[in-house]
Amino acid sequence: MNGGDEVAAAPAGPPQSLDWKFSQVFGERTAGEEVQEVDIISAIEFDKTGDHLATGDRGGRVVLFERTDTKDHGVPRRDLERMEYPIGRHPEFRYKTEFQSHEPEFDYLKSLEIEEKINKIRWCQTANGALFLLSTNDKTIKFWKVQEKKVKKISDMNLDPSKAVGNGSIASSSTPKHCLANGGSPDRSYNYLGNDFSFPPGGLPSLRLPVVTSQETNLVARCRRVYAHAHDYHINSVSNNSDGETFISADDLRINLWNLEISNQSFNIVDVKPANMEDLTEVITSAEFHPTHCNTLAYSSSKGSIRVIDLRQSALCDSHAKLFEEPEAPGSRSFFTEIIASISDIKFARDGRYILSRDYMTLKLWDINMDSGPVATFQVHEYLRPKLCDLYENDSIFDKFECCLSGDGLRVATGSYSNLFRVFGCAPGSTEATTLEASKNPMRRQVQTPSRPSRSLSSITRVVRRGAENPGVDANGNAFDFTTKLLHLAWHPTENSIACAAANSLYMYYA
Repeated sequence: MNGGDEVAAAPAGPPQSLDWKFSQVFGERTAGEEVQEVDIISAIEFDKTGDHLATGDRGGRVVLFERTDTKDHGVPRRDLERMEYPIGRHPEFRYKTEFQSHEPEFDYLKSLEIEEKINKIRWCQTANGALFLLSTNDKTIKFWKVQEKKVKKISDMNLDPSKAVGNGSIASSSTPKHCLANGGSPDRSYNYLGNDFSFPPGGLPSLRLPVVTSQETNLVARCRRVYAHAHDYHINSVSNNSDGETFISADDLRINLWNLEISNQSFNIVDVKPANMEDLTEVITSAEFHPTHCNTLAYSSSKGSIRVIDLRQSALCDSHAKLFEEPEAPGSRSFFTEIIASISDIKFARDGRYILSRDYMTLKLWDINMDSGPVATFQVHEYLRPKLCDLYENDSIFDKFECCLSGDGLRVATGSYSNLFRVFGCAPGSTEATTLEASKNPMRRQVQTPSRPSRSLSSITRVVRRGAENPGVDANGNAFDFTTKLLHLAWHPTENSIACAAANSLYMYYA
C-alpha cells in the first residue's frame, strides 16, 4: 500500500489471516446483570505509543489503563519484536486511574439539558512524565493533566488526644460550649493551662513533634483548561494537530480551530450552515487532522462525501481542496439511500496516504491521490439490506459505528451487532475477512463463509468488495441481536491488538 517508485526484490504474497486470541476484559458482566446506562462506554482511544488506553462513558467518567508488559529483559517490547525476539507474554493492561470529566448541565437560555456523556477522547503530547488528554461531551471540551503527586504522611504526636488537648489541659468527653474555634474563648481569658492543670505522676514524657514519615505517590487528574461556548450544535469530533499546539472540534455545521493554551477563543474554519435552515441538505459527521501535515484535515458528511481542506488556502475553508464520493449506481435510489450513505467515522492511515470511512453498510478505503472512488469496499451489513424498514422503525439505522486501521495499514476493523466486530485485510490480494465476538471466546460465533472477493479492475481504480456473504446468523443459527451493538473500538498503533467496548465491558484481543 506504500506509494513511490520502489521496486521489491521479490513479490511477497498477501499477509496471512490473523489468529485472534482473547487477552483480557475489564468490567465483565455477570449472567443476568443489568447494565446501568451511565456505565456504557462511549469513547475509546490508545495514545501514540500504545502504552496507555483511555475510555469514556455515558456517566462522564474517563478511565485510564496502563500497559504492564512493555519491558522484557530491560528492552522495550517493540524493539524485541523488531529483532524477532521470542515473546511469550501477550499484551496486558492494568487499571491506572479514573476521574469525573463532565457533569450534567442545563442551558437555561435554550432550555436544553446537556448530557455528561463523553463523545470523544484524544491523547495529547506527554511532558515531564505527565499525561495530557482532551475529552468532550456535546458542548464542552476539557484539557486534562494526569500526573503522579507525592502526598506527605505526617506522624502523630505521642500524647493521647483523648486525654490531652491544647497545651496539656485535661479534655472532657465533649467540647465545652464556651470554647470557640481555633482555641478562642469568649471571656478573653488567656490562662491556657487553666487552674486545674496538674502534672501526671512521674512527669510528662518527652514530647515528639509531628514529622514526615512517608511520601505516598498518588495519581492526580487536574483540569487545565475548559473550551466552552463555541458550538451551537452537538460536538461529534475532536482531533489533535501534528504541530502539538492546536486541535479542531466539529459539530453538525461548523469546525473550529483551537490553540491548546487559549481557551477563551477559537477560529471558525468551516461553516456549512445555509442562510436559510430550510435549505440544509447535509451535516458534518466526523473530522480529523492529517497525521503529519499540520495544514491538512478531512471531514465527512451525511451525504457520504469526504472533503479534504488545506488551511493555507484561506481563513474560512468552505471550499475544499479534494472531494471523495462514490457515484450513485443508476436505479438504486430508495428512501434509505441517503441514510445509509451517511459516514459515521473517518480515520487517516498512519502515513496519511489513505482515509478509512464507515457508513452504515460498508467500510471504504480511499487513496487521497485518487478521487475517482474508493480503492476498496468492505461489506459489513449487506445482509441487513432487506431489513432496512425494521431498522428504520427501531432507529438502529442511525447507529454510528466507528472504524480503525492497523498501524502497518494492512488491516481495517469495525463493529457490528450482537457485540461482533469484523477485521478485513486491505493489502493487495488479501482475502482476509474475520468476524469475531466481544467475549472471552472471540471465535465462538464465527460465521464460516467463503471470502472470495469480486474484483472490478479498470485503468483507474481497483475495487475490492469483500464480506457480503454474511447471512445474518451466527454458527448456531441465531439471528443477530440489534440491541447489543459494538460501536467503539481502537487498534493498537504498533501491534496487532484491538480494544473494543461492549456495553460497559472493555475487551482486548491480540494476534
